[in-house]
Amino acid sequence: LVWLNEVKPRLEFQLMLTKWKDNIYKFYQFHMPLKDGEDTAGLSLSDSRLFARWGHDLGPESRRVALQKFQYYGYNGYLSDRLSLDRAIPDLRPDGCRNISYHANLPQVSIIFIFVNEALSVILRSIHSAMRRTPSHLLKEIILVDDNSNNDELRENLQRFVEETNQRHPDFIKVVRHTRQEGLIRARVSGWRAASAPVVALFDAHVEFNVGWAEPILHRIQEDRTRVISPSFDNIKFDTFEVEEYPLSAQGFDWELWCRYLNPPKSWWTQKNHTAPIRSPALIGCFVVDREYFQEIGLLDEGMEVYGGENVELGIRVWLCGGSVEVLPCSRIAHIERAHKPYTQDLPTHVRRNALRVAEVWMDEFKDHVYMAWNIPLQDSGIDIGDIRERKLLRQRLHCKPFRWFLHNIYSEMRTYADTIAYGTLKNGLRSDLCVDQGPDTDNIPILYLCHGMTPQVSA
Repeated sequence: LVWLNEVKPRLEFQLMLTKWKDNIYKFYQFHMPLKDGEDTAGLSLSDSRLFARWGHDLGPESRRVALQKFQYYGYNGYLSDRLSLDRAIPDLRPDGCRNISYHANLPQVSIIFIFVNEALSVILRSIHSAMRRTPSHLLKEIILVDDNSNNDELRENLQRFVEETNQRHPDFIKVVRHTRQEGLIRARVSGWRAASAPVVALFDAHVEFNVGWAEPILHRIQEDRTRVISPSFDNIKFDTFEVEEYPLSAQGFDWELWCRYLNPPKSWWTQKNHTAPIRSPALIGCFVVDREYFQEIGLLDEGMEVYGGENVELGIRVWLCGGSVEVLPCSRIAHIERAHKPYTQDLPTHVRRNALRVAEVWMDEFKDHVYMAWNIPLQDSGIDIGDIRERKLLRQRLHCKPFRWFLHNIYSEMRTYADTIAYGTLKNGLRSDLCVDQGPDTDNIPILYLCHGMTPQVSA
């Protein structure tokens, strides 16, 4: 058997994806988000992970309210409502970043925040940090894209804030409201369509910007408009809202097209300069790009659904079609990693469908790796991935390189498989609910485990 996940991570931060995915699936099975106003009487106030490191001094009623908000948002909305909108966060840039100066004529940026049913305090903190930590002459506007939130209080209070802000700064904040839920992929494109600055920054509405985040990115894009840039991310813990420093890394993906953090390439380490840009095969999700180049390269694939895979597809497309992707150590942004995703109850299904679109358009003879990772037959998969003819025509029009070039030149650490005769899961003959599983990463010894069909149980 060839185990698809048998390679151990080289650095601690390569375990982040595993932890992230584990959180998604655990909460998908055991902690499905409540609808707004749904009763929490049947939920344990002591067993929830929300209270593992926080809330020990809360009374029963406060704990009930906090738990309800946690189920609804996927993070500690109760605590967020009690934190300052202008709180300070630690400056986690490498030391050398503070000594770099940039010329004054950098291009302006439109910051786009996308959200659906986000906590108002989290959205406002994102906006406040953007306004406070982006030089005013560089920040042309902020665009809020509401993907049809059904929280009337959020809509009313946010609109009041926008109107008050625009009275002081006319037309500074624009609001785009979807009349139906389109998904976060198409929401980003809606934000791009409303933007007017030469550069657009597309972010989730649960981030906090660090000092000096904008200048390094705008400088690199001004030098070369075909660069798509990601800041370096730190983690806002979903329960305590403490900012946790993440190591510097590139951004990649596995064959299911889940995002992962990567060890920066050897060429970066040999420079011995921790302020240097990091070449990256893909993007985690939030990125900054020249507005017109983004259109020329094909925006995001609006044929995808909801969320997942669009950032990987963009990274692949940029590299294959003449651009480049970088992560900048001197630009740092803290991002809430939710405990669960409130905007869909079937995230893996959407990611799988999106991944197959990417495979069929961009991966040539390596597309079977995606099917194999998801344990799907190559022929007659039964999954409708939609019409991909326009995306294939885009690839032809841009004269893009073959996917083999990407694996050889950009993502050489991505493992490939040849001469595969068959693939799938191996079920126990006596108990059909048990499958052969990769087992813990620390041991790399196969075990029997409850069948779930994900990568650790797929063999070839």
